[in-house]
Amino acid sequence: MKVRHFSAVNLVILAVFALTSSTAVTTQSPAADKVAELWQMPGDLASRDLFHGPGGAELGPQAGAAFTWVATDTTGYSPGFDLRSADGREWSAKLGPEAQTEVATSRILWALGYHQPPTYYVKSWQLSGGPGGQQPAARLRADFEGSKVIGDWSWSKNDFVSTQPFRGLIVANILLNSWDWKTSNNKIYQHADGSRRFVVRDLGASLGKTSSSKLLWTIPMRGLGQGSRNDIADFESQGFIKRIGENEVDFDFATIYGSVVDLVRPADVRWTADLMSKISDAQLDDAFRAADYSPEVRARYVKKIKAKIAEGLAVP
Repeated sequence: MKVRHFSAVNLVILAVFALTSSTAVTTQSPAADKVAELWQMPGDLASRDLFHGPGGAELGPQAGAAFTWVATDTTGYSPGFDLRSADGREWSAKLGPEAQTEVATSRILWALGYHQPPTYYVKSWQLSGGPGGQQPAARLRADFEGSKVIGDWSWSKNDFVSTQPFRGLIVANILLNSWDWKTSNNKIYQHADGSRRFVVRDLGASLGKTSSSKLLWTIPMRGLGQGSRNDIADFESQGFIKRIGENEVDFDFATIYGSVVDLVRPADVRWTADLMSKISDAQLDDAFRAADYSPEVRARYVKKIKAKIAEGLAVP
């Protein structure tokens, strides 16, 4: 990351922010078996179904499916609801432009071996209770079978910072221009047997471009916004790697989480690009088809992603 010069006042502001936020990166070294809580090598990567995703075809709601309203979600960028389906399963619905990007981005991270809950893009569905009636297209997400969310986890303070898969996760999110890295988006799931999964969730702020401003660099507050979402022209306009140093990478990725991005080394970019290169063009197309992107837009996203992967593979 490039060094930025600040005035004395700005330095004081940043010092206070550093003391009151979670951006100070820890360097814990987890036991090897802990890595599986974040990532598992996808031995079936070439055959993974990126259209139906981790939940498979059998779990996916059909167009026009009926749900019972449980609560309205008024937090975050996109409106949404907590729902219950006829079989008693609980679902989270997200409306708006983030619905598409979350499904596509989730599919790609899952293909790479990162845990992702079942998500589906449903063009229309029925709601009983609450506002009721016919509802527009939405991302519908279920939890893992037999699990519950027990907390959040931070990009800066976690048990995986020193591991290759964690640094690969950083690179993958940069490649997809997924930029909303607040702690509340990351969930820890616990299963009945006590095992856990660490998940990067709520991936809607992706597939556009990141943006920077003097105000954002002066007061790095998450609420100020850091980029666009679900915008193919923006996604195409932004590069990937600006410069490779001996032991550092300067990405074309404006972010307030610079201390996290600075963990990445050239070898991490190569590792991630090599893994992503094993996803076929047809699989990538399926990830965007699952989110109901048009054939033309799907082709443009796949072309740009493949170009970024090629950049990563070329890192010496």
